[in-house]
Amino acid sequence: MSGFKLNFLDHVAIRVKDVETSALWYEKVLGLKRHQLKEWGAYPVFMLSGTSGIAIFPANTKDPAIDSNSKNSKIDHFAFNLTREDFVKAQNEFTELKIAYEFQDHYYFHSLYIKDPDGHKVELTTLMVAESSFYKTDTYE
Repeated sequence: MSGFKLNFLDHVAIRVKDVETSALWYEKVLGLKRHQLKEWGAYPVFMLSGTSGIAIFPANTKDPAIDSNSKNSKIDHFAFNLTREDFVKAQNEFTELKIAYEFQDHYYFHSLYIKDPDGHKVELTTLMVAESSFYKTDTYE
């Protein structure tokens, strides 16, 4: 057990073919806000909701392509948590925008899975039980 406590997931870094296309997608589809720091130059482009989000970097398209269906070592997906009300709103918006999504019932959570322009799997998830039924902090500390 470490002597420190993590507060929250800050960001996940992804590599994309077209930074601007991806930034616009995350802004339009998930409502993330763009943050670019002049001190860091053109990259990364942070797309945030509050203090959590993604950092977008350009891909090296000269490297061999990775099979997006592979279950080998890689990030499988990353998730954003929503209230139940916002989860329903997201479902309705995806349907209206004709964005394909997969719904999964994980008992404790309901989740929607979508793919960004580069095929990264993004999960939107909402807690379906009392918070204390899943997040038993005394068990984890």
